Amino acid sequence: MITWELIAALAVYNFIMYVTPGPNNSILTASGIKFGFIRSIPNIFGIPSGHGLQLALVCLGLGSLFITYPILYDILRYVGAGYILYLAYKMFGSLNISKTEDRSRPLKYHEAILFQFVNPKAWVICSTAVTLYYPKDENIIIGTLFMVIMSTVVNIPSISIWAYGGSVIRQYLNNEKIKKIVEWFLAILLIITAGSVLFYNT
Repeated sequence: MITWELIAALAVYNFIMYVTPGPNNSILTASGIKFGFIRSIPNIFGIPSGHGLQLALVCLGLGSLFITYPILYDILRYVGAGYILYLAYKMFGSLNISKTEDRSRPLKYHEAILFQFVNPKAWVICSTAVTLYYPKDENIIIGTLFMVIMSTVVNIPSISIWAYGGSVIRQYLNNEKIKKIVEWFLAILLIITAGSVLFYNT
C-alpha cells in the first residue's frame, strides 16, 4: 500500500543515495567542468533513465537472480570496480579545457543509460530500495511504477547539483593548482567508491 509515510521515507532514501559521491556524480562534475551544464543535460537525463530501467528489472524479479546466483553479483562488482578505477586514472589531466574541449565530448544519453548497468552502486541502491520500500500488497505494475517515478523525480535534481557545481568550477580552472586539486578530489572519490564496491558485503 502506498502511503504518505512511505513516499516521504523513500524520497529521503533516494535523495541521500543520489546526492552523495559516486561514479555518476564524479562523471557529471567532470562533464560540467569540461563542457558546461547545458552540454551535460543528456548525461543528466540518461542516468535516471538507465537507473529506472534497472529498478524496474529488480522489482520484476531480477534481484532474486542475484540471490540465486551470487557469483553474478561478484562478477558485476569486479567489472564495475575495475571500470571505476579506470575512470579515476583517466581523471588526471582530463580537466585541461583548452586541450580537451575540441576533441572530446560529454556522455550521450544512451551511453549514460548503459553505464548504469556496470555501476555497482546503482545496483545496490536498487536492491536496497526494493527490499525496504517496495509497497506491500500492491499490484506489481503499480508498485514498480511507483518505485521508478519516485526514483526519477528525486534523481534528476540531486545529480544536477554536481553538473552545475562543475560548471561553476569551470571558470576557475585557469589556475593550475585549483585544476590539480579538483582532479585529485574527483579521482579520490572514484577510488573510494571502487573500494567500497569491492569490499561491500552483501
